[in-house]
Amino acid sequence: MIDRMRARRSFDEYVAAYDPANPRIALKVDHTLRVAELCDRIATAEGLSGDVAWLCGLLHDVGRFEQVRRFDTFNDAASLPHAALGSDVLFGDADPRGPQIRAYIDEECDLDGLLRVAVATHSAYRLPDGLDEMTRAYCHVLRDADKIDILKVNCICPIEDIYGVSEASMRVSRLSPEVVDVFYQHRTIPRGIRRFPADVLVGHICFAWELVYPTSHAILIEQGYLDRMLSRRFERADTQRQFAQMSAHLRARLLEETPST
Repeated sequence: MIDRMRARRSFDEYVAAYDPANPRIALKVDHTLRVAELCDRIATAEGLSGDVAWLCGLLHDVGRFEQVRRFDTFNDAASLPHAALGSDVLFGDADPRGPQIRAYIDEECDLDGLLRVAVATHSAYRLPDGLDEMTRAYCHVLRDADKIDILKVNCICPIEDIYGVSEASMRVSRLSPEVVDVFYQHRTIPRGIRRFPADVLVGHICFAWELVYPTSHAILIEQGYLDRMLSRRFERADTQRQFAQMSAHLRARLLEETPST
């Protein structure tokens, strides 16, 4: 039903129109391909279609490329929501060539509804109510895979490319009390309460609290990037103390909650 070679070729052709010298473009190409593979792995282990999940991963961040071209940022608040922009690229008029979804799959595949929802909601704080069981399952696979790889990106890419701030700014950052409170509630951090660079870092770390599938938890531990993020050092004594306490708490709870394999 899904021709992966065709879809990958269409993706390569789409991103070729963007500046390959821009590190943000390169970052998102690599991230996209890793997320697609993670989606395949998680879905297959959980009894879902690896092909459908892989395609969700391949398409999930198409809006990032247009976001970078227009605004040179990954900050949705300072530009446009990238998930909605991606949905418009695929199914609307954000691309002057028209909707791009038919470059990836034929209409007969009958996946437009699922793919539209998966792309549009992959970065939402919560999935909307009323989704059918299958659509919700694939949305969860995509959201898990995206979260896992964002932790990797935090460890392998310059902080300036991810956060738009310098390493020095991160080291001297404060933590907002509201962010610390939400961390201990074992929830992801709403964007509206993040004020400092370290708040955004903790927001990414909190992805670990809300992974849905056991396979996702296993991959998180296997890759080790969360542990590297928890080992970050700060120059502010109060931030370092709070971060060390949160790190110890998450490590203990994650080990308790991670299914044995």
